[in-house]
Amino acid sequence: MSEHSPENDEFVVLTGMSGAGRSTAVHAMEDLGWYVVDNLPPAMLVHLAELAREHGGVPRLAAVVDVRSRGFFAAFTQALADLHAAGHAPRVIFVDANDESLVRRFESVRRPHPLQGDGRLLDGIQQERAMLADLRSDADLLVDTSGLNVHQLTAKVRQMLGGGASTRLRIAIVSFGFKYGVPLDADIVFDMRFLPNPYWIPELRPFTGRDPQVAAYVLSKPEAQEFIERALDLMEPMLAGYLQEGRRYITIAVGCTGGKHRSVAVAEQLAKRLDTDAIATLLFHRDLGRE
Repeated sequence: MSEHSPENDEFVVLTGMSGAGRSTAVHAMEDLGWYVVDNLPPAMLVHLAELAREHGGVPRLAAVVDVRSRGFFAAFTQALADLHAAGHAPRVIFVDANDESLVRRFESVRRPHPLQGDGRLLDGIQQERAMLADLRSDADLLVDTSGLNVHQLTAKVRQMLGGGASTRLRIAIVSFGFKYGVPLDADIVFDMRFLPNPYWIPELRPFTGRDPQVAAYVLSKPEAQEFIERALDLMEPMLAGYLQEGRRYITIAVGCTGGKHRSVAVAEQLAKRLDTDAIATLLFHRDLGRE
């Protein structure tokens, strides 16, 4: 057995919108063996990382930082810069959801938003979104929890973070329906609505892109095969660049009208073709079952 080395430790800073599912993500991480410090003032991040280093390292260390720290939160960007200056390389994971989902969740638990004050719930959400805009754009990983229940979010966290430290790039391939909205966490979006729609073929309509007859119909089209080959060629230098820059998780969204036929079949094919020794693919069909 190899001796533990702090250089191989994982350090994650978890942040994001209130109500987007941070608590669920924390519980899932703790179940996977992560040591999680919740509601940490940003200025304490360097002290936490140094403390872990002084004690021989913590294999999986995570800190949750968000607007609950009030005035302390303004120091978040500087704290991240200080971490990198001290030789630490945390991954910043941003948990997000659309406004509709956030409003529904706050109303279901009958709790005010931490920034709501005397205003409306939506005022607090919009204020927080403005505060976090730059942080969101710079995050290493964006997790969209819109439409996910607790069990689905837990499963997603397990798939993303359950494998331990690894140099493999993890690609989440998400099929979706445009009529339900584009996934918020998509790094790359492909639109399959240029392909013939199996929905208009009565004998194929009840099935999905996971069924052989629908997959065969979609993938038999020359334009589908040409798209897949060109998409793989397009992504080759991008994926190599992601690895070189230290990004270990990206999301590719593949959409069609309803997220049932074309996007599912193509997403399945991309996941199969991209899965290699250097890349691990995770497949999610977001909107299957919604029709």
